[in-house]
Amino acid sequence: MGLTNKFKTTEKFARVLTLTLAAIIVLSQATLAQQPADWVNPFIGTTNYGATFPGPVVPFGLVSIVPYNVAPLPGNEYSNTDNWCSNPYVYNNKMMTGFTHVNLSGVGCPDLGSIIIMPTMGELEVDHSKYATSMSNELARAGFYSAHLDRYNIDTEASVTHRTGISRFTFNEEGQANILLNLGHGLTNESGAFVRMVSDTEIEGYKLLGTFCYYEEAVFPVYFVVELSKPANSRGYWKKQPTLPGYRHQWSTTSGQYKIYETYHREMAGDDIGTWYTFDVEAGEVIEVKVGVSYVSIENARENLKAEQDGFNLEKIAQDAFNQWNKKLSAIEVEGGTDDDKVMFYTAMYHMLIHPTIFNDVNGEYPAMESPETSTITNGNRHTVFSLWDTYRTVHPMLTLVYPQNQIDMINSMLMMYDEHGWLPKWELYSRETHVMQGDPALIVIADSWLRGLKDFDVEKAYEAMIKSATTEGKNNFIRPDNDFYAEHFYLPFLEPYDNSVAQALELYVADYSLSQLAKALGKVDDHKKFHSRSMGYKKYFDPNYGLLRPVLPDGTFMPGFDPVQGENFESVHGFHEGSSWQYSFAIPHDIDGLIRLHGRRNFLERLEYVFNEELYDMGNEPNMGYPYLFNFVRGEEWRTQKHMRNIIRTYFGAGPDGLPGNDDTGTMSAWLMYGMMGFYPITPGNPVYTLSSPIFDKVTIHLDPKYYDNDKIVIETVNNSPDNIYIQRMELGGRNLRNYTISHQDLIEKGHLKIFLGDSPR
Repeated sequence: MGLTNKFKTTEKFARVLTLTLAAIIVLSQATLAQQPADWVNPFIGTTNYGATFPGPVVPFGLVSIVPYNVAPLPGNEYSNTDNWCSNPYVYNNKMMTGFTHVNLSGVGCPDLGSIIIMPTMGELEVDHSKYATSMSNELARAGFYSAHLDRYNIDTEASVTHRTGISRFTFNEEGQANILLNLGHGLTNESGAFVRMVSDTEIEGYKLLGTFCYYEEAVFPVYFVVELSKPANSRGYWKKQPTLPGYRHQWSTTSGQYKIYETYHREMAGDDIGTWYTFDVEAGEVIEVKVGVSYVSIENARENLKAEQDGFNLEKIAQDAFNQWNKKLSAIEVEGGTDDDKVMFYTAMYHMLIHPTIFNDVNGEYPAMESPETSTITNGNRHTVFSLWDTYRTVHPMLTLVYPQNQIDMINSMLMMYDEHGWLPKWELYSRETHVMQGDPALIVIADSWLRGLKDFDVEKAYEAMIKSATTEGKNNFIRPDNDFYAEHFYLPFLEPYDNSVAQALELYVADYSLSQLAKALGKVDDHKKFHSRSMGYKKYFDPNYGLLRPVLPDGTFMPGFDPVQGENFESVHGFHEGSSWQYSFAIPHDIDGLIRLHGRRNFLERLEYVFNEELYDMGNEPNMGYPYLFNFVRGEEWRTQKHMRNIIRTYFGAGPDGLPGNDDTGTMSAWLMYGMMGFYPITPGNPVYTLSSPIFDKVTIHLDPKYYDNDKIVIETVNNSPDNIYIQRMELGGRNLRNYTISHQDLIEKGHLKIFLGDSPR
């Protein structure tokens, strides 16, 4: 289904008709959709702290165009001074101040949200708090966004390629039109920029970004080139600075704290700067703006723009973007379920495929990790935005199964970072390490992928990198702080108020278990025993009096003053991070049977059920994401997994803007939802098995990449599926009865057909 016919007349009626047709097309998607991309609703997750955006992006795209509406303005519910406000767009907000071109999806800290283009009408105003406008008639689909700017009566439309964006502004009234490039406004904590007006239709420059999660050393530039479809009548710069009493200059005027410069200046550098272009327009006239970006140079940004956009053709760009999404999303076909179910599923898949972003320019160049050097990739793609503490749980296992070539590129990207910097990444952002969250997650991703059968990378180099991070003494580049004590005692001690010792140790156990399994597969027997023994250290934290994990002092005794529920709502907590002991105490995915033995079967079942009954389960906190599946490991109680999974999906997720249970964490929550709706889940990193629950859909077909898998597809078929029939009665795999609620990755691929029979009561 295409967009609208290309605008060919300046008559206002024609423009209104075109927009009306576009509205009808988008609003009717839910009932007329035939292709996977038609089901995508980019507004899902744009409120309720989801931190997603509605603007267009392509799979793993470097550029996205997003309305910036989180400025602290009258009429806005939230502001970008709120720590959680890590995306330039929040659905509840009414006032917008421009369209950003570099953004992050579903992250927990503010950054990027920059290179902001803003169209206005009337007298020139460059202070965003004064030129802000409300929006209406917002429409979004995969690869396209449009809205009406109420104050100025301007219709806006936008689409993107991988490294470029295009916006079309229709000025519905005659008069002076202004297009502003604001480089001081945005989500990033950095304000420095440089800009040069090349001509009356072209601008170039760069903007500093970074200090993600307030880590001061993670700073990097983004370079850009802007092209306009119409020459400006006049143009100039502005710079924010204190107004000096009595100060006058012949080529400048003042606008509050903003000093506006005419074109006597060839270029501008500093904090809070921008450029303005003004035009005389007729009613209904269109001006289009293209933006190319690069993280290497202005020259590369221009080359990217030239390579990916020939002329100004928003319809073609939008259709190409839609086609890219449709091809990518068609890897999984779902049948049955409601329209909302399909919207939820394919939007989750869409969100999962935004990060890690392809980073290299069209010529293969990219900035090397933690280095001033530029490197070039000649095979595959270099990726960035590795939120690995989140994504190792759901995103990367899903990519391994459904998009193995992309996963191989991501693994090779991490190995290139090791070559360039000497360490695997922890939370990498545009070739800078941000040191966010705990553990050694790159190790988990790489080991788990190899054990699931992806072997098209240098496993010996990967193993070398893993051993380095697991055994290096001292601070260990912040990947494994206090590694000396951990390596000797197999736990991390509680040392000071509000440390994250237990949370950090639990992540290291999963990493060391994954490393032990890879070592075993590679025939490295001693390493297998060493790291497997480490991974069992979690038992030191188990306090049988509470049946929970409790911080431990250096002398091996439990920390006094333990409060199991301390840590709710992101409050400071002893030993845990962004959660309480209840949200971590069952997060032992690598030794579930051992954890059950520690508790005793009955105690384990009662305590785990207590988590759900007392609303201690937090879907937004990754360590307890696997909790509902743990009932599958208590024989005869598997029905509880089916009950809780269906309840969580129906309670926490939805098809509207509030349809994510908090921060999407670069697709982690979305991928979790996909697994839940399909009926299987990768419960143990480093162990290629899935545990099962009742699917939402009647039939799921996963098309496999023939380069990596012998079978061409996996089919999950559900019999007697209905809203009331949520309990598994029996199962078949490859035509044979399946008694266990776990199946191996290899069996699922080779046998290829999982059939699940449902009923309205537990078996």
